[in-house]
Amino acid sequence: MSKPSMSKLPVTVITGFLGAGKTTLVRHLLQNNQGRRIAVIVNEFGEVGIDGELLRDCQVCDEEGATAENTTEKNSSKSNPPGNPQNNILELANGCLCCTVQEEFLPTMQALIERRDELDCVVIETSGLALPKPLVQAFRWPEIRTSATVDGVVTVVDCEALAKGDLVGDLDALEAQRQADEELDHETPIEELFEDQLGCADMVLLTKSDRVESDSLAKVKTWLASELKAGVKVVPCHSGQISPDVLLGFGAAVEDHLDSRHSHHDHEEEHDHDEDITSIPLTLNKEFEPKALVRQLTQLVNEQEIYRIKGFVAVPGKSMRLVLNGVGNRFDYFYDRPWRADEARQTKLIVIGHELDTEKICSQLQ
Repeated sequence: MSKPSMSKLPVTVITGFLGAGKTTLVRHLLQNNQGRRIAVIVNEFGEVGIDGELLRDCQVCDEEGATAENTTEKNSSKSNPPGNPQNNILELANGCLCCTVQEEFLPTMQALIERRDELDCVVIETSGLALPKPLVQAFRWPEIRTSATVDGVVTVVDCEALAKGDLVGDLDALEAQRQADEELDHETPIEELFEDQLGCADMVLLTKSDRVESDSLAKVKTWLASELKAGVKVVPCHSGQISPDVLLGFGAAVEDHLDSRHSHHDHEEEHDHDEDITSIPLTLNKEFEPKALVRQLTQLVNEQEIYRIKGFVAVPGKSMRLVLNGVGNRFDYFYDRPWRADEARQTKLIVIGHELDTEKICSQLQ
């Protein structure tokens, strides 16, 4: 499935709000790559590489002809020699990619372009707080433009969260406000971010739709249709299970058509995230019973404005590592693999939210 070396390297951008299921989607893609040689750039929001670790442990490295033994790279691709097939998962952890495009993304993308003959495509998993357009605009730069193209932007949306109003408030009330005042400009930064991610999409993947009632699902789809540009399809997706033929190969050349993709930041020279959104990394030499830990974390969520909690948990008496994901006060967890002999049985969590009380969070979990 190799492409001629003179063709542009196609890049698919996976964006979406915190906890929507982007990493699950990319894991499934790697495990079902149908022979495609895929490089992944994963943009973490925090010092602990949760998502990159999950991708490296997706078992693809054990399969003949897949992406080989994927290794991670923190913050830059300069240490990876071109042509090394083991460097197919690159992890950027110095902040949201849309804010660090020049420092982080450019050298990483240039290194992948040098390996064009070894790759069929690149997938970029942005952090849940990243604006997609500044990243896509980077593909207009002379260093990249002639060698790579944004094949498509896929926005992942958590149907269950949206139906419960976790992101944009009550859907009926939001729609009533929108109809009453089309010039409404009172969105919170989080709502603006979510709408920017929708506005840049070539396709929207609707995850966790099996967890909502049919009438709520219909409301979510109706609201999304009102926010999306004409022709953008909303595709249900369960546990990241979608064919690569659906996810890849849009041929959209997004960087050449950005004017048609609305953003709240189109007329700003620079954009700023809400400076009060913080990420707290926690590394605890402590084991937790899953249900007891969820009770502790739920209490924290009820006391503070926490958007997302994710990480790995050491469980007493268990040889397997627990993966924990929390969006608002909803938590899921599963065991992904045995603890390795050469790694510490530590609990590592990332807490992301607004104006967080770091001392209180640390003391409660310690």
